[in-house]
Amino acid sequence: MSARPVRLGPRSVAALVLISAIGVVAFGWPLLSDGSSVLAGRSQDAPWLLAVLLPLLVAVVVATIADCGMDAKAVAMLGVLAAVGAALRPLGAGTAGLEPMFFLMVLSGRVLGPGFGFVLGAVTMFASALLTGGVGPWMPFQMLSMGWFTMGAGLLPGPVAVRGRAELLMLSLYGAVAAFAYGTVMNLQGWVTLQGMGSGISFQPGDPVHENLVRFVAYCAATSLGWDLGRAVLTVVLVTTIGSTVLRALRRATRRAAFDARTGFESAPKT
Repeated sequence: MSARPVRLGPRSVAALVLISAIGVVAFGWPLLSDGSSVLAGRSQDAPWLLAVLLPLLVAVVVATIADCGMDAKAVAMLGVLAAVGAALRPLGAGTAGLEPMFFLMVLSGRVLGPGFGFVLGAVTMFASALLTGGVGPWMPFQMLSMGWFTMGAGLLPGPVAVRGRAELLMLSLYGAVAAFAYGTVMNLQGWVTLQGMGSGISFQPGDPVHENLVRFVAYCAATSLGWDLGRAVLTVVLVTTIGSTVLRALRRATRRAAFDARTGFESAPKT
């Protein structure tokens, strides 16, 4: 019997759409704000975003459990994977973008599906920030970005039919593209925070969106392209070399957790 990803029900979809919409607004609204507005900065974003994000993550888990009838074993597996991912992050210490946790998020999202994948990515980033002392205004943005990164792997086509080399090739390609996407999205948060530096690539509140976007592209090329490349290369290498082994282990654990099993009760036989 093959292990199937945790399917998305209507409540799961609604929770993911809501949390993703809030994330898009949180990342993008400074581009549309008036330069004279106090809202042009990012110093006040993190507390309210984290306060909204945490209960919504719980809502995604609850909605997924309600839609699929899963039990505590699914939540326990989620916790174990988050702990492993958090432990992997310090191994590279972010050196040249070498962060091995990204390959685990790709494979876990593929096996668990988009709903639990999103929660896994966000919770893993939260746990790793506590573990490494990386708590700061960037943390809720990292949680959202990693949640999207892992969710995307769960949305890839052919979760049951595509196996073997074709699956590894697809996951490697996704990991490479998504690694650059993660870095670009996080650059948007950092670039807006570093406004007023006086350089030609700085964010200028109140300027037209297209002008700021040109500066943003230049900022990404100048500051993080090498880091994103290192992250993408390491993800591809790990997926292609040990990806099949990790996928088998994850699917075996998923089958044993019986995510698709429905709880039922039978009446006692009459004596």
